[in-house]
Amino acid sequence: MSDPASRATPVTTSEHTDLPHWRRRLGAWVESTAVERFVIAVILLNAVVLGMETSPALMNAFGGVLIGIDAACLAIFVLEISLKLVAFGWRFFRSPWNVFDFVVVGIALVPAGAGFEVLRTLRVLRVLRLISALPQLRKVVSALLHAVPGILSTGALLALIFYVASVMATTFFRDTLPEYFGSFGASLFSLFQIATLSSWETIVRPAMDEHPWAWAFFIPFIILAAFTALNLIIAVIVDAMNTLHDMPSAAVLASETGTADGGGSPTATDAAGIDTAGGIDTDGAGTDGAGTSGETIGAQPGSAGSDGARAGANGTSTGGLDDHHVLYREIRQLRGDVAALTAQLKGADQSR
Repeated sequence: MSDPASRATPVTTSEHTDLPHWRRRLGAWVESTAVERFVIAVILLNAVVLGMETSPALMNAFGGVLIGIDAACLAIFVLEISLKLVAFGWRFFRSPWNVFDFVVVGIALVPAGAGFEVLRTLRVLRVLRLISALPQLRKVVSALLHAVPGILSTGALLALIFYVASVMATTFFRDTLPEYFGSFGASLFSLFQIATLSSWETIVRPAMDEHPWAWAFFIPFIILAAFTALNLIIAVIVDAMNTLHDMPSAAVLASETGTADGGGSPTATDAAGIDTAGGIDTDGAGTDGAGTSGETIGAQPGSAGSDGARAGANGTSTGGLDDHHVLYREIRQLRGDVAALTAQLKGADQSR
């Protein structure tokens, strides 16, 4: 389980320097790794209990125990969200995952009674809190959301193919196969069944018995609808997954935005040892050609000759980041060093 800074839109107490000290400590505790792992264990336990409650035999034997465990799990969820609301206030709702947890737990609090039974059955949605608790699942959901525009475009193409094919099938086979193609709606449903390759031969073979040329219509349709268009949707999702994988991690982005906005307050990734002040040691990396002395470089912010300390910090802080994320962070640091060096050179020229 990663630390809270790895969330897509984290709510960390270090971002809220205006909060009282006790609220910052409460927020740090409720988002700590130990508490998050405990909540995940409760979610898994609640999922097992909800499944067991569907068995009449188990309910007859252990109904009271199961209901008690379910109520205890719900109480823990309510307590967790209440503590977060106390710690972060209205900022709690800045995170979409927090809103998701709030809605899922709130549904489970709907009182039982006439007209509310359907909503009560939705308490099983509490199991979906695993998505917000596990970074890997959040990444998959983020990839799906990023793929929505591409999926809609591919879906529009697929809808166009179905529309044209339905009109043609109704025209071709209305008289001979009215049970499958007697109307536009019947043709659309029959073509959808063919596209899923579910018992498609029960529709196509009778059509070929009546119209030997029918294969010339159905085979191109199956290739376009079942193979090409649906595989395009899969390709769009895979591309979105690869794009998110190549993007810098949320932990790196949170550390950079935290130092840029937070007025000196460290973020969770700072505490983990990630250097966010900007700057990598540039001794010997093109500085001699610029005519600057070692002392000038040493005065540069973020690179005060601390090669060993920086190497140690980088070694401990990038253990969970892949090469793409490390490279991205180092580029940002190098850009900061170049900007600082340029400012120093301009100041030296003006002093002359």
